[in-house]
Amino acid sequence: MAIVDVTVIPLGTASPSVSEYVAEIQKVLKTYKDQGKIDFMLTPMSTIIEGELAVLFEVIQAIHEVPFSKGIHRVATNIRIDDRRDIQRRMADKVASVKTKLEDK
Repeated sequence: MAIVDVTVIPLGTASPSVSEYVAEIQKVLKTYKDQGKIDFMLTPMSTIIEGELAVLFEVIQAIHEVPFSKGIHRVATNIRIDDRRDIQRRMADKVASVKTKLEDK
């Protein structure tokens, strides 16, 4: 199981707001989640997605295409991958680990 932090940036939009594109991307992600392939979390600056690495690459390509399907001619997508293979960690596990350490102080 891997976790990716991904930001899809449509370039050349008519407005500085990109929430319209983010909403469409979230719909694509929900489709994959409903199929049981991923889990995801929207944050103010990016989207975190967890799943099997091969599936995540498929998902990233699908969401990268969203702005193009809306008429944008250039898209920059930033990806960070956390692929730990000695143990299975989910997004919630990583957050819980930090919260536990905060409670210990």
